[in-house]
Amino acid sequence: MKKFHNIENRDAVLAYDAVEVVTDESGEPVTRWDGRTMKPSPVTGEPVPDETARVPLMRYTNARKAEWQTADYIVGNPPFIGNSRMRDALGDGYVEALRRTHDSVPESSDYVMYWWERAAQLVREGKTRRFGLIATNSLRQTFNRRVIERHLSEEKPLSLIFAIPDHPWADTLNGAAVRISMTVGEAGEREGTLGNVVSEARGDADELSVELVERKGKIFADLTIGADVASVVTLKANENISSRGVSLHGSGFIVTPDTAAELGLGRIAGLENHIRQYRNGRDLTGTPRSVMVIDLFNLTPEQVRERFPEVYQWVLERVKPERDQNNRATYRDNWWVFGEPRANLRPALAGLKRYITTVETSKHRFFIVPVR
Repeated sequence: MKKFHNIENRDAVLAYDAVEVVTDESGEPVTRWDGRTMKPSPVTGEPVPDETARVPLMRYTNARKAEWQTADYIVGNPPFIGNSRMRDALGDGYVEALRRTHDSVPESSDYVMYWWERAAQLVREGKTRRFGLIATNSLRQTFNRRVIERHLSEEKPLSLIFAIPDHPWADTLNGAAVRISMTVGEAGEREGTLGNVVSEARGDADELSVELVERKGKIFADLTIGADVASVVTLKANENISSRGVSLHGSGFIVTPDTAAELGLGRIAGLENHIRQYRNGRDLTGTPRSVMVIDLFNLTPEQVRERFPEVYQWVLERVKPERDQNNRATYRDNWWVFGEPRANLRPALAGLKRYITTVETSKHRFFIVPVR
């Protein structure tokens, strides 16, 4: 083999002159939980964040977009890091520098979209003929789709000439089964080939056998052919008649019916208003877990401790340790309530015996109406 010096080991999306440790007023390094290391709770024995596993906060000086070498084709499999995990996986300083230098990529986007944005720009500028990237199947969801939509709708547009929106993938590092998408982009107005998985099977050696059905036509940002539902605009008549459900940001809020009874449900007056049935997206699309959730919205810690002491102790031991390590101050300070309690949704549901739900991330849009 010959050395052509054309293989580099460096950051693909962010360039910088130096990385410095952030220090406080006394010159000591500012640190955070490493986002991974857990320890058994001394009270419950359950895994909780290990506050001694610290990593320093870093500052990236003269941060800027990384330059890519001229190439006819770009092929990549960027890291599968979702938006919600970026700070834990990459560090606050890195994420802030990345977002600051890539203002064309919405902050709600996954890490892979920084590759997608750069590759699409180079192809549209005529500096690269085509690109092909692997991403998770969340590529077609709203928060990532905004990047794709912009490039497909520009005056000098990009076209998707090949795409598979949902394909099985075996993570060789930890053996996890994940779902991916594949996209190939080329400049100009062009039709493409869309592949949809119709059957899949795993063999004896863990290899995947997949059967695809292909269609040709204009591929839209949601990786479909047909009606361009991704380009629809907001209907003002629907304003404020729907809402996202609550986001817990703490697995300790979820309890079994038996645990709920031990905490006082059915025994302590008023607790039935704060421990109730719970369903998330997976419960609605699959087999429900028959779990309940502790909802302490509109209560202070003092009120919880006085009225429901067992519940207070439960969330203190099982929710607070996790929240204490959260980067968002509101989550840390209001550790006893859901991270996103949806204060506007609650009065809208007051007095209703039932309401319609849909799972935002489901493959197909379907609606669930509880049976009376």
